[in-house]
Amino acid sequence: MSSKQISESLTFYLVGGAVRDQLLNRPILEKDYVVIGSTPEQMLSLGFTQVGKDFPVFLHPKTKEEYALARTEKKQGQGYTGFTCNASPDVTLEQDLARRDLTVNAMALDKDGNITDPFNGLKDLENRILRHVSNAFTEDPLRVLRVARFASRYYYLGFTVADETIALMTQISESGELLALSAERVWKEIERSLTERNPEVFIQTLRECKALELLWPELNNLWGIPNPAQWHPEICSGIHTMMVLQQACKLTEDPVTRFAALCHDLGKSVTPRHLWPSHHGHEKAGLPLIEQFCKKYRVPNQYKKLALLVSEFHLHCHKAFELNPKTILRVFDKINVWRDPTILPQVLLSCQADFNGRLGNEDAPYPQADYLTKLYNACTKVTAKPYVEQGLKGQKIKEAIYKARLTMITSLKNCAKTHDGKQSI
Repeated sequence: MSSKQISESLTFYLVGGAVRDQLLNRPILEKDYVVIGSTPEQMLSLGFTQVGKDFPVFLHPKTKEEYALARTEKKQGQGYTGFTCNASPDVTLEQDLARRDLTVNAMALDKDGNITDPFNGLKDLENRILRHVSNAFTEDPLRVLRVARFASRYYYLGFTVADETIALMTQISESGELLALSAERVWKEIERSLTERNPEVFIQTLRECKALELLWPELNNLWGIPNPAQWHPEICSGIHTMMVLQQACKLTEDPVTRFAALCHDLGKSVTPRHLWPSHHGHEKAGLPLIEQFCKKYRVPNQYKKLALLVSEFHLHCHKAFELNPKTILRVFDKINVWRDPTILPQVLLSCQADFNGRLGNEDAPYPQADYLTKLYNACTKVTAKPYVEQGLKGQKIKEAIYKARLTMITSLKNCAKTHDGKQSI
């Protein structure tokens, strides 16, 4: 059956994010449609493939885009899966739109380009407001994370979350329903936020509605913990961390590197109060906190690995010009730059984000990155081949390579110009 015949046989509307982004002149990544007055049997007879288990969702036989039967939902249990679904043919378009989270996501576009907007989404779009559709918003705790992510995505366009929506998000947080969310779902929203232009807004929004203290208390606790004013004019560790995340976004689109930058100072959350504003040893103090978070939310290993390295070695990188050759080589070995040539650039980008994520230091140069990269590149010229040809074996080869790399670093360090910039603590 042709697409034209399918179109003539069904009453359907483009809905959700595609309508919203089309009206905002943003790229549309995927299109979702809702079908009114149909049944699973009719959809299958038209050549659609059913993919939804909890409610009827079908793939178009030609475009493979998703078409869902209009439905209503009723809360039955905890979490975001505790719903029963009614997808009978008599469910109206307005009823289907009513179950959606935000007014700007509750608009529909028909085949002729006419908009159905029962909840004033167009007005909120024009006023740059993210507002819930109804009090049924509180039935799905996942919406707290989704709204925070939308806030981060559209922040650059001037969008803010409506006060009354923040109030409902706070209500969800205080109910404990967030704890019913699966680890995978929470991490998916965090990971998605790290790909947005302003992921710091995601974190700040979660903090505002008291969700951050439930989902990531170690990060939330950074607010109010002071740093030495000499190195951190912004003082607050939480504010500093958000500034670091902003800087990371300027430097890279890689969510793994951004996550490492976000986690770099978690160790300061466990510094005893009587030691403030000093945080001696916070680098290693953050390691178990990162391990704990990554285990809790089943964070992919590549994220955890880089976050651990940045936490442990960011001060070493800041003090690169002061380090002796043996220490530099030890850092290279621990980071394992020899097996993974991509790891050092990621570490250095995170460290630069930390260095620039300070009040008044946003555009300061970070020559440490070029310096360490130069030393690393020189060390890569040392290979095992000449030592094998000399007849060395096993441990003797490793020792010879180590000595050659150490000599290379020492030589370059002696030739380097003195760097008189202040090093951070």
